[in-house]
Amino acid sequence: MSFRTAATFARRELRGGFKGFRIFLACLALGVAAIAGVGSVRSAIQAGLEDQGAVLLGGDAEAQFTYRYATEDERAWLKSVSTAVSEVVDFRSMAVVGEGDAAERGLTQIKAVDDAYPLLGEVILAPEMPLAEALEGDGAVMAPILADRLGISAGDTFRLGEKTFTLSAVIEREPDDAGGGFDFGPRTIVRTAALDGAGLLEPGTLFESEYRLLLPEETDLDAIEAEAQERYRDAGIRWRDARNGAPGTAQFVERLGGFLVLVGLSGLAVGGVGVSSAVRAYLARKTSVIATLRTLGATRETIFLTYFLQVGALALLGIAIGLVLGAGVPLLFAPLISDALPVPTLFTLHPAPLAEAALYGILTALLFTLWPLARTEEVRAATLFRDALASAKALPAPVYIAVTGVLLVLLVGAAMLFSGDAELTLWTAGGILGSLLILVGAAFLIRAAARRTQSAARGRPALRWALASIGGPREESASVVLSLGLGLAVLAAIGQIDGNLRSAIERDLPDVAPSYFFVDIQKDQMEGFRDIVDDPVVSRVDSAPMLRGVITEINGRPATEVAGDHWVVRGDRGITYSATPDERTRVVAGEWWPEDYDGPPQISFAEEEAEELGLSLGDEITVNILGRDITAEITSFRVVDFSTAGIGFVMTMNPASVEAAPHTFISTVYAEPEEEARILREVSDAYPNVTAIGVRDAIDRVSELLDGVAEAVRWGAAATLLTGFLVLIGAAAAGEQARTYEAAVLKTLGSSRGRILRSFALRSALLGAGAAIVAIVAGILGGWAVSTFLMETSYSVIWPSVLGIVLGGILATLLAGLAFVWRPLAARPAQVLRARE
Repeated sequence: MSFRTAATFARRELRGGFKGFRIFLACLALGVAAIAGVGSVRSAIQAGLEDQGAVLLGGDAEAQFTYRYATEDERAWLKSVSTAVSEVVDFRSMAVVGEGDAAERGLTQIKAVDDAYPLLGEVILAPEMPLAEALEGDGAVMAPILADRLGISAGDTFRLGEKTFTLSAVIEREPDDAGGGFDFGPRTIVRTAALDGAGLLEPGTLFESEYRLLLPEETDLDAIEAEAQERYRDAGIRWRDARNGAPGTAQFVERLGGFLVLVGLSGLAVGGVGVSSAVRAYLARKTSVIATLRTLGATRETIFLTYFLQVGALALLGIAIGLVLGAGVPLLFAPLISDALPVPTLFTLHPAPLAEAALYGILTALLFTLWPLARTEEVRAATLFRDALASAKALPAPVYIAVTGVLLVLLVGAAMLFSGDAELTLWTAGGILGSLLILVGAAFLIRAAARRTQSAARGRPALRWALASIGGPREESASVVLSLGLGLAVLAAIGQIDGNLRSAIERDLPDVAPSYFFVDIQKDQMEGFRDIVDDPVVSRVDSAPMLRGVITEINGRPATEVAGDHWVVRGDRGITYSATPDERTRVVAGEWWPEDYDGPPQISFAEEEAEELGLSLGDEITVNILGRDITAEITSFRVVDFSTAGIGFVMTMNPASVEAAPHTFISTVYAEPEEEARILREVSDAYPNVTAIGVRDAIDRVSELLDGVAEAVRWGAAATLLTGFLVLIGAAAAGEQARTYEAAVLKTLGSSRGRILRSFALRSALLGAGAAIVAIVAGILGGWAVSTFLMETSYSVIWPSVLGIVLGGILATLLAGLAFVWRPLAARPAQVLRARE
């Protein structure tokens, strides 16, 4: 028989409607919609960042220098290639209101601007006024959260360093606020000229100068970037343009979106279980039709092709529904999403994420329907009338196993390509596959355990019937354990990862972290600073000289060619120097330089980061500090533990190589919590230029960021769980006919409706509890693996999350199961038994 014949059979079968395929369509549509929706929102943000890249950056291009201003030569070149230039100086300081013990202090990120700022966009203030008017004289504007914290309003005064400023207004919108990345403190804007006399920008102070440029329309951005790098790469310039106006935000959105797509794939895998169950149940009901076709001479290939085309058409319909939802829902709620996000968005139809979601849907549909369809070829015509599908081989022909393997590789490969994180994708794929294998094994164990424990339930008919049903030959148990178990496993893993990460930040980190980081301490202030913090309530003080530099070359080659996008070479890094290692320094390879060493520059590198960069002893690192290149040989590796939030430098150099460069000192102070405010007050009163960064405030900022991430991930997990619940409903609906016959037999034998109902409820509850327990094991293992190997944090089981998942699993199966018991209970036994005959 030809393809045309199979297509004709498939078309006639489809005339009967979608009965039996509603769950199939819902599972596929929901999984595709989740992936398409996440991708559409991610693309909208990326399009918004690209469209508003120049506004977010503050110009068409930006040249940035660390620790210094541009030289006259650099300024001249910047002016020659642009139509306008604006200089912005960015640094941290303390805003102080009041005097003495009553003073209020707040960490702030200061943006000192010139008359040309902003080149693009507009700073919106309250009360409404032009920025130029607000910054006249010693005027300043600040973020409302900082003004509220300090208890000031327009017209009040505050101090920055040793100078008093007047608050003119609060900032309602700052056009370039998303371009600078993560800040420790809320924003304050002043004129650069107004900082004269404040004592804040002394030699060695940690600041960055940014030169925003408006370029002629015909400017080739690639060419001008290449020219800037060729001219000033050795001077430590960092160049970016409007095509990447907010790189930190764009990268975060890309990675979060990729992770949420992987969560969506987990949901699609759960839906795949439902798809497989629906196809298997549908084919079981079509036994007589298949038998008739075989009797009339239809070949195995024709039967396979008939139902492959039918299922394929329905799969395409489900994928289309998912794409419509995934594209339409973000458009429908675009105003709400845009208002909730701190970055610009451009919502429209984005084809790329829809194509990605469609590809995932097609591969998943093929992966989970191939085996049920292939099983029709394993039976003979003579046995089709005797429920052949139930007695077919567990594994299909080798060709289908091979095709399944190819589909799995394609699915994982596509996820690796689109997520942009191959390692995370492989971990996720391994976790899903491992969870499925665990759940399949658990389903067999649960059925075996139910058969073995039936005898122990004598005298409890409802329980014994429930156990007999769970241990019976029907596949409802496997569907429930797989669908609910995988959904709960994803939720359990996410709950364990989130809980352990929060524990590390909120509970463990404060126990080992310092109270404050004090930065910008001048060298001549160190003795007085130590006198202030030499206090019985202070348990520990660590201090170190602090410089910042950019790694420009590794062994004579550009650092980015050697290390790629590794965080150590991505921006400027902290550098210190020391004649001798302190008592906490642990050198693990090589040797420290002699205390009086005065030869060529040497460097001690952090061991873990060196391994990631592929560095060895004897390699040469070129670091640009204040526009000067210093090439140093790596002579030792040492352990650096950044998890304690204390002082940690990737690079430590011998003093003679950098000591003469302008720099300041950094210090960490570990004090009793109730005395932290006093320590801060005494240091700030004595040295207004010194900036204090409260570690607990930084932890709070990170926790706020995690809240948003966790909320997004929980929504993704909720979609996975909803898909699992739909599969449960499908399994319950598929088993309704069997439960109707079972109820009829039990009623005939004298059982009451209440006892039958208890039996059905116990069956659902036991299956739900079994699936939840297995999911917890898989989730705990997954959470441990991610926490230990990817996030490198300590791990402990979050028991409230575990208990919630067990209860949720029981409740979900109860609701799904009980939704389909009322008709079996209401059916008349005589009618059911006559129909069975």
